[in-house]
Amino acid sequence: MNLEQLQYCPSTLAEGYTTYSPVALRRLFDGARVSHVLPFAPPTVNEETAAAFIDNRKRLSVSGVQEKSSMVLDGKSLRLTHAHEQGQYILKPIPRDLKRVDQAPMNEHLTMQIAEQVFGIRTAANALVFFADGTPAYLTRRFDLGADGHKWGSEDFASLAGKTSENAGPNFKYNYSYEALGLVLQEFLPAWRVEIEKLFQLVVFNYLFSNGDAHLKNFSVLESPQGDYFLSPAYDLLNTRLHVDDTDFALSAGLFADDHRSEEWIKQGHPAYADFVELAQRWQMRPKRTAKLLDSYLEKTDEVVQLVERSLLASNAKRGYIQDFRTRRNYLKKGSPQDVSS
Repeated sequence: MNLEQLQYCPSTLAEGYTTYSPVALRRLFDGARVSHVLPFAPPTVNEETAAAFIDNRKRLSVSGVQEKSSMVLDGKSLRLTHAHEQGQYILKPIPRDLKRVDQAPMNEHLTMQIAEQVFGIRTAANALVFFADGTPAYLTRRFDLGADGHKWGSEDFASLAGKTSENAGPNFKYNYSYEALGLVLQEFLPAWRVEIEKLFQLVVFNYLFSNGDAHLKNFSVLESPQGDYFLSPAYDLLNTRLHVDDTDFALSAGLFADDHRSEEWIKQGHPAYADFVELAQRWQMRPKRTAKLLDSYLEKTDEVVQLVERSLLASNAKRGYIQDFRTRRNYLKKGSPQDVSS
């Protein structure tokens, strides 16, 4: 990638920046002037570099299929963690065995930025970084670490639901429904009426942006300084349809624990507005709040398209991303109580 052509902040996508903007530097690095270019090559360049990344991944406790590496901020530079050193950041290089594999870092970065900037979903601080040869990677700051290095308690929903490979088989993180996910949140979080709206917003977002990998381990709760728990910032958001042929939902049971389908869902073969209203009712959400949250997803097409156009996705990937979004938006608006223009 030609880094001399950067016109937007590779974190916030703000216009007029050839590196990280001041806003990005504050959120990612507490204001330190860190370069968007890493001082080393990607792990595929030579055996020595590859060995360093392989050794680093052995010390990373974050689960997931995609290869990840742990990093720290050393002065004004990012580097791989050493043995017995707590990582502050997670680096995700270009993965393998996917369609448009080179677009994965940009896809995840864009989707995370849309979630926060357009729809107000709190996300883990994130950015694109580039190896010395211009190869992109996705970088995210760990949200379970305090400024003083204190590690806050965190549990994913697979753990909260008591699902493991031993008791639920190899697909344990997928064999569930989103309705049941909300019931688990209600069971464990005292302030569940506030947090359930955040979960609802995230479930709708994942549907609208074709995230077919929103499984149990991609939702977590996080300890607060007061010792209680709340829904963690969102992470691992991306349009998986750019890379694999996905179904509407990651969880095998889909939205509901039973076979509920609205008339619109039956007609078009995909969930619609009424189905998410039903989910909200089952989660005991207030109808006015449900309508407000759903309607926001139908009203902000221009803002979404603007960020997609600013992103570093390739032109054909941008077209696919916008097409997928518009298709899901049209599915969602069927049955909406208001007339929403395309």
